[in-house]
Amino acid sequence: MAIVKPFIAGRKFTATAGSGTGTGATFLIDATEFTNDAGVAATAFPASFAYYTLYINAMIQTSDTSSVTTAAITIPGGDVLDPDTPIVVEFIVT
Repeated sequence: MAIVKPFIAGRKFTATAGSGTGTGATFLIDATEFTNDAGVAATAFPASFAYYTLYINAMIQTSDTSSVTTAAITIPGGDVLDPDTPIVVEFIVT
C-alpha cells in the first residue's frame, strides 16, 4: 500500500492594528482589510483550516488572544495597540 501524504499549506494575511474597528472585547479587523501572500486585497479568510496562528508585532500569540471567522478576526483589547502595529494571521489548510 502506498503512503499518501496529506496536503498541507499555509495562507498568510497581513494588516495593521489601525485597520480594526470597535473597542475592548469587540475589536476586530475585517478580512477585507488584509492583504494575502500574493500582495492583493483579501476577500475572506479560509473557510476550512486545521488551525491558525496570530502574530502581533511578530510575536506569536496564545489561542485565547483571538477568534476568527471567514469575515474577520476578533482581538479583544486590540484597540489599545499602536495603529501601525503589524498583524499577521497564518492559516494552515489541509
